[in-house]
Amino acid sequence: MKTPAPDGRHEILLARRNKKMACSPHAYVRGNTTHYYEWLHSQHGYTLPHGPAIWICGDCHIGNLGPLADSDGTITVQIRDFDQTVIGNPAHDILRLALSLATAARSSNLPGVVTAHMLEHMMEGYQQALDISEERVSIKKPDLVKVVIRGAVKRTWKKLAKERIANTRPQIPLGKNFWPLSKAEKNGILQLFETREMLELVTTLKSRDDDAKIEVLDAAYWVKGCSSLGLLRYAVLLGVEGSGYCLIDIKEAAHAAAPRYQHVSMPRDNASRVVAGAQQLSLALGERMIAQRFLEHGVFIRELLPQDLKLEIDQMRIEEATRIASYLAYVVGCAHARQMDDETRKNWRSELKLNCGKSLATPAWLWKSVVQLMANHEAGYLEHCRKYALRLDSNG
Repeated sequence: MKTPAPDGRHEILLARRNKKMACSPHAYVRGNTTHYYEWLHSQHGYTLPHGPAIWICGDCHIGNLGPLADSDGTITVQIRDFDQTVIGNPAHDILRLALSLATAARSSNLPGVVTAHMLEHMMEGYQQALDISEERVSIKKPDLVKVVIRGAVKRTWKKLAKERIANTRPQIPLGKNFWPLSKAEKNGILQLFETREMLELVTTLKSRDDDAKIEVLDAAYWVKGCSSLGLLRYAVLLGVEGSGYCLIDIKEAAHAAAPRYQHVSMPRDNASRVVAGAQQLSLALGERMIAQRFLEHGVFIRELLPQDLKLEIDQMRIEEATRIASYLAYVVGCAHARQMDDETRKNWRSELKLNCGKSLATPAWLWKSVVQLMANHEAGYLEHCRKYALRLDSNG
């Protein structure tokens, strides 16, 4: 395909984002964080529990969790996206995950009773992560998650290169997903990788020498994501002395839509905010991310490892649904719990148990919010599709 010039990206990116979001209600929910928080702000007197002031993901949907490798190569399922991270109410992460699970259940044509049980098991999994007793046990990984992790363990640089850049040669092929850079962008990337901070990031992995030389082999504008399409995004292919190649992801940090708590100390720079949140919520990813300035924009930078994957759960079977909900909530709960002392965990756990029914353990605030959000997003999705179809007709 013909690739656009740097000054012609915006309209194409906007059209691609609109197309992605028209594919399914699940895709619409994943790509429209702003809509979620607009709904929250519009609910006058809505009652979510007031959780402790901790770093939250801010966009805690299914696709933002998955296997990650730390600098020693250990693979665990953790939160993997922090564009929206803030110090805020952990209930927002719980509700966002619940909405994502409910939408995935709908896309899988599961009956509503399964959704009700999914949310019940989700809360049980989250609360188990907050347990401070010595009897606390980890939740077993569902089979679907085990399959993803096994695939992550076996992945190599060649597999990563074939998926991300279409070949294993030291070149990024321009086309649908990679577009040419402007002269300023090329020069900016070369200058960026001359800094000591970038050398330290690249040599973080245990297998690399601290004084290894690095060389920029190729770079391109990366067309990736959905809600973030339109922000600066670059793929940089590096040669690393003694250890072959590595692929670096550079992404612009934008203002977070997620509401933060007032009177808390948080970095004002958006890129530094993203890295600070990652370091608290996802140890595997936070240790290999840095914030930098690039062409007067704040960006956060990380090396992509072959083992870094997102969970693709577009279709679930009934017998899998509750186990997946419980396990993913447990992962999020562990990320939250690491930031709390025992007393805070205990109080937050007690708060979450309020307003639960006698038969189902889903608190009333969560169930009512998910039902309203599902209806709200369904209406938003259909309206988005109508406008998308009208644009197609007018362009056709």
